[in-house]
Amino acid sequence: MTRFDRARCRGPLLALLAAALLSACASRPNPNPAPVVVLAPTPNPTSRSLAPPAAPPASAPARSGAGREAQTPAPAVALPVRPSPPVVFAPLPEPAVPAAVAANFPEPNVTFATPAFQPGRSAFTSNEELAAIVHGLERNAPIGERAGDIGVLPLGFSQGGVPLEALAFTRAPEPVVAAPGVAGAPARRPTVVIVAGQHGDEPAGTEALIAVAQELAAGRLASVLDKVDVVLLPRANPDGASVFVRGASDGTDVNRDHLLLQSPEARAIAQLMVQLAPLVILDLHEYPVGGAFTARFGGVQRFDALLQYATTANMAPFVTKAAEEWFRLPLVASLRSAGLSTDWYATVADAPERRLTMGSIGPQVGRNAGGLRNAVSLLVETRGGGLGRVDLKRRVQTDLVTIGNVLGNAAAHAADLVKLRQFVERDVAAKACQGEAVIEAAPLPSEHALTVLDAETGAIKRVSVAWDSTLELRLLKSRPRPCGYWLAASETDAVQRLRWLGVDVKQLDEAGEVRGESYREIAREPVEAVASGVAPRIRVQAVPALLDLAAGGYYVSLEQPLANLAIAVLEPESPASYASARIIASTAGEARILARPDIRMTALP
Repeated sequence: MTRFDRARCRGPLLALLAAALLSACASRPNPNPAPVVVLAPTPNPTSRSLAPPAAPPASAPARSGAGREAQTPAPAVALPVRPSPPVVFAPLPEPAVPAAVAANFPEPNVTFATPAFQPGRSAFTSNEELAAIVHGLERNAPIGERAGDIGVLPLGFSQGGVPLEALAFTRAPEPVVAAPGVAGAPARRPTVVIVAGQHGDEPAGTEALIAVAQELAAGRLASVLDKVDVVLLPRANPDGASVFVRGASDGTDVNRDHLLLQSPEARAIAQLMVQLAPLVILDLHEYPVGGAFTARFGGVQRFDALLQYATTANMAPFVTKAAEEWFRLPLVASLRSAGLSTDWYATVADAPERRLTMGSIGPQVGRNAGGLRNAVSLLVETRGGGLGRVDLKRRVQTDLVTIGNVLGNAAAHAADLVKLRQFVERDVAAKACQGEAVIEAAPLPSEHALTVLDAETGAIKRVSVAWDSTLELRLLKSRPRPCGYWLAASETDAVQRLRWLGVDVKQLDEAGEVRGESYREIAREPVEAVASGVAPRIRVQAVPALLDLAAGGYYVSLEQPLANLAIAVLEPESPASYASARIIASTAGEARILARPDIRMTALP
């Protein structure tokens, strides 16, 4: 968020939102704090049968969260089935942690009923065990007045052929709201989506979501399901998890692929977001302990959880305000009251001095892609990278406290979140053809008092560090916000990916003339590995022109709720643009449209 956006957003969020919505959407702040949902770990293994179900017939419809036939996302993502890679859930070596450091992270007195915590177990929950649990919970869903419906949402397959499946929990079909941002979509209840396991070597989130699923299935979170639907994706990268590596089978970093959509894993997550249009997204990760951090700062990370929300250019400022006031601040208080330490998420910067950079501002990162969907998009990174099973129970407990607080606040603010989404979507669409669009931005340099643990004594010590803050962004480049973008008829790959993202695209039924800007490429940086999610950056010059548009080309209007997502992929100099990644073959195949085209066109299904 830029300084200008922050200035617009000062003051209590609900008061500002009420003024923006006038009397139609007025809302008062809740004088009482949102309830915290306590996810008490089940003391004994679940009594449900967890045997894998029989394979369903190919014609069997997928169940939605409410037990009805699921609406087929448009367009469907065709994903190939390939042989599964070898499953090697072997015991991992446990790194030596000095006793003085370990004393800062005592094991909680809790019990979890997931396979990873069975007596004598030295590996994590396998893909096969996870599938058995997911389908077992659906098959044995309780029946009763207060019981919720449980459904498995198939999202395709990983590169190794492992099914990618989410588990949906819902209550009776009311109250419902119109699905935000999806033209013609059915009414649905406010939804919270929680994703874990995008990185295969970060297991705590998956174990936590199994525990949460068990709690939801047992009816112990009925107060949450009274207000919101909850959808869990316990393992977004099963191939990486099977061999305990960060990336997918081809090395793609799934969490950097949410705009290019090169991997079936990222496409599956995009399909889930389009199908459900969640109001809140929670992404569970684990940050690395030691390594470059210890070498640079002379200490060991001391925080159980590092937190951040979406911080990228063109974010709707009211969404950022809601993420801070309704979610992050209450979450910090909840973690601390549970005896868990927390700070902002940051990584070691590529610089010789002692500098930390808050989480990426790249729109291709899952947290930021969720924010550009106008959702409150949250990240929690537990202290676990490189630790194997060390402190696993504490890491899972940290995730459970986080999830409980986020679900409690989502339920408490369900009506406010719906009003917020309605306002933001109208506001984003109304900005077309006016104002500025941020093309490039950078973190704002500042300082931070960091606390670390002495590697030998375990004592807490303070270190002053340079700190690149993403809470306010420095503007590097902007252009007048266009009415939309034109794509040549040959750019079918880009159009397909836009549709996977849920962006509305229209095809020109006739030729026409319109005022706009073409792009002239003037430089291209060396190619970087696409698997990293960072395409080679290009430099262009926008050239005013009267554009002759042929029939068969495409028009992406910015008069739609996902306009900021479209800007992130269609502006060539954006950090994850389709032109940079050669998804758009040449900058001659796209242009900025500066006036509403008076041309007959048809919306793509």
